[in-house]
Amino acid sequence: MPELYKKAFNNNFYHRCQQPHLYNLSSKPTHHCNHSWRLPEKKKMGWSCLLVFILWQMMSPSEAAAFTVGGGVGINTGGGGGVWAGGGINNNNPTLPGPSESKLTSAYTALQAWKSAITDNPLGVLKTWDGLDVCSYKGVFCSDQQGAMDSSYGPSVVAIDLNHANLQGTLVKELSLLTDMIIFHLNSNRFSGTIPATFKDLSSLQELDLSGNYFSGPFPLVTIYMPNLVYLDLRFNNFSGSIPENLFNKGLDAIFLNNNQFEGELPANLGNSPASVINLANNKFSGNIPSSFGFMSSKLKEILLLNNQLTGCIPQGVGMFSEMQVFDVSQNSLMGHLPDTMSCLTDIEVLNLAHNELSGVLSEIFCSLRNLVNLTVAYKFFSEFGQECSKSFFRDVGFDFSLNCIPGRDMQRPQPECSVIPGSGLSCLRIPSPQPLVCGALGGNLKPNQTSTLSP
Repeated sequence: MPELYKKAFNNNFYHRCQQPHLYNLSSKPTHHCNHSWRLPEKKKMGWSCLLVFILWQMMSPSEAAAFTVGGGVGINTGGGGGVWAGGGINNNNPTLPGPSESKLTSAYTALQAWKSAITDNPLGVLKTWDGLDVCSYKGVFCSDQQGAMDSSYGPSVVAIDLNHANLQGTLVKELSLLTDMIIFHLNSNRFSGTIPATFKDLSSLQELDLSGNYFSGPFPLVTIYMPNLVYLDLRFNNFSGSIPENLFNKGLDAIFLNNNQFEGELPANLGNSPASVINLANNKFSGNIPSSFGFMSSKLKEILLLNNQLTGCIPQGVGMFSEMQVFDVSQNSLMGHLPDTMSCLTDIEVLNLAHNELSGVLSEIFCSLRNLVNLTVAYKFFSEFGQECSKSFFRDVGFDFSLNCIPGRDMQRPQPECSVIPGSGLSCLRIPSPQPLVCGALGGNLKPNQTSTLSP
């Protein structure tokens, strides 16, 4: 089965998270991730070292004695005032934290505030969350400071991973102080409430996984304003209402909103999304699948819309996704014939169309897709399928065509139910494709170097 998410981060860090196939929706998500962070090499000597050397040459012996043991110097030049280099202090001035120390101090403030908002810690995960050394806290990961000569490149919190910790509590606004955080994983806990609006300040965040909790309220718009977010996982919560159009204008690679209480029509700009995985299953979405669907990124691997209240046709543009591996629109109220462009799904492994009101002939082109592992067309109104579909019984393909209207086959609908086919007069118009399309039935009469386009 396909690997759903593997992302190499740029800038100063990288993270790789390989997940098993997430098509099974029967249980809350489980992630198995390998975290790795690194900092680039720094220069061997900064400008501050050069400045110290010059000042040393200019000082008298008495002035040299003013040097303190620390990360910097304080030089008294007679008339008052002082010249400072580095992050150290002299004997007459208060401590001034360097950039790294300030970040870790902010992290301490944020994590202690959050710890106070966690009301149940049955597994004792937070027992280590004491003291100023936040990098030693369980589930908290800091950047590597080795080789960092300049204190501005010192350690900071870059990830929090508390998956399966069974913690109960809420999120706090102070967490927005963790501006270097790239990964925030809270999968399978008991957090509730909403996501603080201050999370928009998490400008470095690339992965947000809040799945398997009790968060509620409308879609958290704050996620729209996280500039570097590429992985959004809000499934198995209690979010409700509509989802914003801007969600599909973001550069997200993976969108998991399944198993919530979202409702309303899917935004018309669904096709703007560059995501490779979109899971909107088990909600209350209604209306048609947007016509822009066919204009989505060709790298789309999985889209799951099952168990909603969708109506209308399967868009002709589905044929644009030659790399798609999972297409599941089961348990909706879709009508009409299957678009012939589905023959273009050459990489499809799971094709689930069950529990709809689709009708017509199940063409041979669907059953001959070379990578097909599971084809489910049960509980519909198909009246016939081709010989290639019969061969599926002898291939290693799961093929469920029960409760249709196919004469001479077992486990079909009673004849009275087949006399009136829903949506039999529905015209599923072809949707213009963004590029020439040659595959299956559409390109069958063309030479290899010829192209054909879909007509509106």
